[in-house]
This record gives sequence, C-alpha cells and structure tokens, in this order.
Amino acid sequence: MRKLPFHCIWTLCLFAITTTSMAAETKTILLLAGKPSHGPGDHEHNAGILLFGKCLKENVPNLNIVTHLSGEWPTADELHKADTIVFYADGGGGHPAVQADHLKQLQSEMKRGAGLVCIHYAVEVQANKGGPEFKEWLGGYFEPHWSVNPHWTANFKALPKHPVTSGVNPFSTNDEWYYHMRFRDKMDSVTTILTDLPPVSTLDRPDGTHSGNPHVRKAIANGEPQHVGWAVERADGGRGFGFSGGHYHKGWGNDDQRKLLLNAILWTSKIDVPAGGVVSKVTADELAQNLDPKPGSKPVKPKSKAE
Repeated sequence: MRKLPFHCIWTLCLFAITTTSMAAETKTILLLAGKPSHGPGDHEHNAGILLFGKCLKENVPNLNIVTHLSGEWPTADELHKADTIVFYADGGGGHPAVQADHLKQLQSEMKRGAGLVCIHYAVEVQANKGGPEFKEWLGGYFEPHWSVNPHWTANFKALPKHPVTSGVNPFSTNDEWYYHMRFRDKMDSVTTILTDLPPVSTLDRPDGTHSGNPHVRKAIANGEPQHVGWAVERADGGRGFGFSGGHYHKGWGNDDQRKLLLNAILWTSKIDVPAGGVVSKVTADELAQNLDPKPGSKPVKPKSKAE
C-alpha cells in the first residue's frame, strides 16, 4: 500500500483539528435584566432573562450564557466578549444603555459587529440621548411624542421568511404592543417581522409622550400596518432585533412568541438558527419562578430538589 507523505498527513490532521474547532466554537450571550418595576406579572425582567437563559442552555450547544440581574452592568471584558447583548429592562431616560458612559461602551462593541436585542420598554430611548444610536444599532426605536404604548391584541397572520421566524407559526397575543417606531430612513436594511393594524381604539387617550400624536393618528386613519418586531443587518456586520411586546410575563408561555425571541438571540449572535427554530418547553411552574417581589404579589415557594 502506498503511504502518504508526511506533509500530506500533517495537512489532513490540521484540517480535521480546525474543522472540529470551528464546529465547536462557543458563542457568548450577554443577558441583561433591568430593575424590578410595575405590578406583579408585569415587566418581570429578571424572571424573563433567566427563562431565556434556561431555554438556551437546555437546547443550544456551545453557548456561554452570562447573566446580570436587577440593572447590574457587565464588566468591560464581558461586553467585549459578547457575541450579542440582550436588554430586557425599563427604558426612556432610565434605560441602562444611556446611564454613565454606557452608550460609549456599547458603541465600541457595535463597531466590532456585536449583536443587539431589545425587548419591550428596552426599545425606548430619548430622541436626543440614545435615539441616533438605537436607530443605527437596532434599526428603529420607540421615540416619545412619535411612538405609542397601548395594550391591544395583535394578530400576526403571516410571517416573513427569515432566520428569526424559523419554526414560528402565526400567533396572536394581548400585550402592550408599542407601535409607530422611529425606524431608519426608507427602512434601510430593516426587515419587518411582526406586523398588524392596531384598532383605532388604541388611540383613545389624549396626545402625550406615549399616548398619541397627530402623526400616529394619521397613520392609523390611513390604515397603515404597524411593525412591532423587526430585524436589521448593519453595515458594521452586526445584527439587531427589536421586539415591542413583553409587558406580560405570561406571554413567554406562548411557544411561538418565545421561539421568536430565542431565534433572534441566536441570529444576532451569528449562529445558524435550526430549520425548526429553537424548540423549548416551559411549564406553568417554571413561569412562576424568579418573579420579583412586588407590592400585592404573593411570594412563590420554590420547590426543593426532593420535590
């Protein structure tokens, strides 16, 4: 039998090692939960972030999940190593991203192509503080006096073909679906994911920072569908995903809503999303775990390992 030259054997070995290393590449997901706010079952940032982490750990290999709760800011090293950064927190002037020099830190990570996911109130920043950055990094954001925050039942009858919609069926949920976002001009590089036409009743409140304005009233009167979930591919190579729902913690019990978010976290990390999406199971008991102690809430007794 003819023997292969040593240099050929070495090349084959190196190729095998490199291929295995690439297949086992570990991605880092940085999950950031804001401080507790609102009433029981609402804005459960800590419980939501921990639930996402659990679902990812159980169903996606080669992930390094780094979690910070109750508004704790990550270290510079954690930010630099993150393949995507997920915010589930209160926004506006209190958004974690606009405190101290956090926007400057995020700017550095976005420039290197890190992903960004913002959920519910975390899609809102002020037009003069965070607005330009989020418009670029996320593709769009909630802008006071332009966007609105009513509670209504959105019915997503059709979903576009996109990695984040892999395995996701059309669904409907009642939530505080913010809409009339301030998107990039001409929707540049933005793909709309969740779209519906809100009822006129969502604008029953007087005009205000979050309740209504002439622009949004005209849009709804003209029958313009509104986008409450969207994805963007940035020129720096990074990806962003905005999701305006998530007010109610129970919404994460919806398999399709939860799968969409998990898919988006993978996609913004530049991980190939499985054809059927990230399949996960969440029980009622698991939804009741890690809820914040809030006025009027009943503490949930954690089960022991024996139970």
